Amino acid sequence: MTKVCAGLQVITLYSDLSIGRRKKTSLAWHLLVQGLQSPSACELSVGLWLHLSVTGRELWLRAQKEELEAAPTGSSHLSEAAGFPQGEHIDYCGYSVLPMAVEQDMLIAVEPVKTHILQLANTNPLYPDFSTSANNIQIDKTKPFWHNYFLCGFKGIQEHFGLSNLTGMNCLVDGNIPPSSGLSSSSALVCCAGLVTLTVLGMNLSKVELAEICAKSERYIGTEGGGMDQSISFLAEEGTAKLIEFSPLRATDVKLPSGAVFVIANSCVEMNKAATSHFNTRVMECRLAAKLLAKYKSLQWDKVLRLEEVQTELGISLEEMLLVTEDALHSEPYSPEEICRCLGISLEELRTQILSPNTQDVLIFKLYQRAKHVYSEAARVLQFKKICEEAPDNIVQLLGELMNQSHRSCRDMYECSCPELDQLVDICRKSGAPGSRLTGAGWGGCTVSIVPADKLPSFLANVQEAYYQRSDRSLAPEKQSLFATKPGGGALVFLEA
Repeated sequence: MTKVCAGLQVITLYSDLSIGRRKKTSLAWHLLVQGLQSPSACELSVGLWLHLSVTGRELWLRAQKEELEAAPTGSSHLSEAAGFPQGEHIDYCGYSVLPMAVEQDMLIAVEPVKTHILQLANTNPLYPDFSTSANNIQIDKTKPFWHNYFLCGFKGIQEHFGLSNLTGMNCLVDGNIPPSSGLSSSSALVCCAGLVTLTVLGMNLSKVELAEICAKSERYIGTEGGGMDQSISFLAEEGTAKLIEFSPLRATDVKLPSGAVFVIANSCVEMNKAATSHFNTRVMECRLAAKLLAKYKSLQWDKVLRLEEVQTELGISLEEMLLVTEDALHSEPYSPEEICRCLGISLEELRTQILSPNTQDVLIFKLYQRAKHVYSEAARVLQFKKICEEAPDNIVQLLGELMNQSHRSCRDMYECSCPELDQLVDICRKSGAPGSRLTGAGWGGCTVSIVPADKLPSFLANVQEAYYQRSDRSLAPEKQSLFATKPGGGALVFLEA
């Protein structure tokens, strides 16, 4: 019998992190009963954790040792991840964000095989098994099936190294990140897949390189996102939030106040970014706003893609960019025809050279509102970091007010909230949170609130009663996510010899 403690190796490229408190069932056993693995299978088994919260590595190792000794030989291991940001909808505009990892996790048990078949299974019966050739990866952008996110990560590594004639893998996915909740379940799966593929193939990349590849490869599914989710999945460290900057990608520790905790609450409204055009429409509105602002300031607008590029070219502050926005853009929605007149291009050029395929039929674009949100939210991220560094006596109240401002901007200027999120934010504030806002893409999903540590028990009880127990909605128990969290760690790989 192979024992996990004897054969365990930690890939030094990734953070040495302890494991989340949720007790896992034996994924190795699931692999066996689903016919993905035989007792005489390959000598090497790989597992990885894209990680969120901690209770102690030794405790986890003991639990896994007991599990493996109770299972047949040839067992595989596992993986975890997720996070939430400070700084909504600005990473794809080129601006810094301030995320931290949370305790929900995504896990993958994987075994290399000698065939060319990539076989995927999920412990959740809602997600059917899938198999395909490892050398003919096809991702259907019109159907955001769960396995397509795995294929994104797999294909990203495959294309980065220019690999062909690959052997396959048997993979089992497990996790407790609520889907479409704003806690980056899709990005966690992409990152898990990319990391496990890298490991099985015996390749090496830095955490920064992996984050960039996974951010790029998630766009295979059709979402035009930035790199925040993928960056924190790999760069997160226990005990600290991270200021994530782009171009080049880098991370700076941000110490959060010790007298406060952050609480995640799920509105139970699901929103799949890849299944609607809302997210990509916002991305295109920001791109169009950047081009019109650049044209207004006599810059080379056709080369501009992001709002941050306009600020950099002008060499002015975020506050000054807000003033430029007031002068250059009007608050009424822009039609495609008006945008074409402003830029001096045809409708065909707008559709084929600027807009993404799933935004070519959008009839109105709110450029002023989107630019106002992005520049003000980028400023709030820097203010948040500054307050954390200075640590004034009223730090919790100051950070809370920034979070409140963020939610108002997301609701009114970016229009990515929903009635349930607004209700939940209001309940959280009335229950004792100095600040609360939506987190993630929005249009559903979760809120995040900052709560004084001594008020946490009463806060949780009040929110539970006011939102979940008094609701007329039918809320599935697994969706009633309400938990306090502290910064957790990032990607981790275990190898069992």
